[in-house]
Amino acid sequence: MSGMRPLFLPSLLLASFLLLQPHSVSGATGRQNANTPAAATAGLHPVIIELFTSEGCSTCPPADVLIQKLDANQPIDGAQLIVMSEHVNYWDHDGWKDPNSSDLLTARQGDYEASLRQGEPYTPQIIVDGTKEVRIDNPRQIEDVLRAAQTVPKIPMRIGEVTIDGGVLKTHIETDANSSKQGAEIYLAVAIGHVESQVLHGENGGKHLVHVAVVQELTKIGKLPKGKTFSQDVQVKLKAGTDPANLRVIAFVQEYGLGKMLGAAMRKPNGPKGAPASQ
Repeated sequence: MSGMRPLFLPSLLLASFLLLQPHSVSGATGRQNANTPAAATAGLHPVIIELFTSEGCSTCPPADVLIQKLDANQPIDGAQLIVMSEHVNYWDHDGWKDPNSSDLLTARQGDYEASLRQGEPYTPQIIVDGTKEVRIDNPRQIEDVLRAAQTVPKIPMRIGEVTIDGGVLKTHIETDANSSKQGAEIYLAVAIGHVESQVLHGENGGKHLVHVAVVQELTKIGKLPKGKTFSQDVQVKLKAGTDPANLRVIAFVQEYGLGKMLGAAMRKPNGPKGAPASQ
């Protein structure tokens, strides 16, 4: 698997898109990101944005910045943009081993190439709700795809109280009935909210990179057949040294074969035992 990537051209339209201020959302406070209380996001439609990236790829930093802007500014009315940075490992042989890369996420991107009937995997690649690929050099397309995704009905999904005890994350995941014509699988992702890295070698050697919602664990926790609901306690072993205050828990329902996203939710873990919940 090689690291092919498209050529990105400077764009004034892209620059203006990155600088978009958050819109006012009916029933919410306007700006809503990973730290926004659940009450402010309850009426919003979740949209999953997956970025396949690598610290060894010189064209990836602009995509990392784009994802950060979408996460922070939430520029689409009525949508909760849930971003996930998924670091692949096929750049690790070019002078710099990405500390967040994994075989699992690399395989996930490869499976997408099959489901989307695309060619060889490349970075950076952005996939919206499991079905639409967008290009960082086409901000109009990005906005159109995100606005369209916001209008698609989703299965309501809830993440219960999240606690961490002895390095094990515990929570409860539940959904309403699957009204889709397709069966689906339910995934739980654990992501680090903010990551900084000083790259010493490779194509980005000497650069200080910043990432958002960097996926550390991605676990398939169950199935959601047509017409059925889901309710289950979940436990995930965290990597040693993981900071609970810098985590996001993301759950999503996806049609079999890495198809369409049918539902999603995000929540942050609680603080120390007995502390108020953070959502």
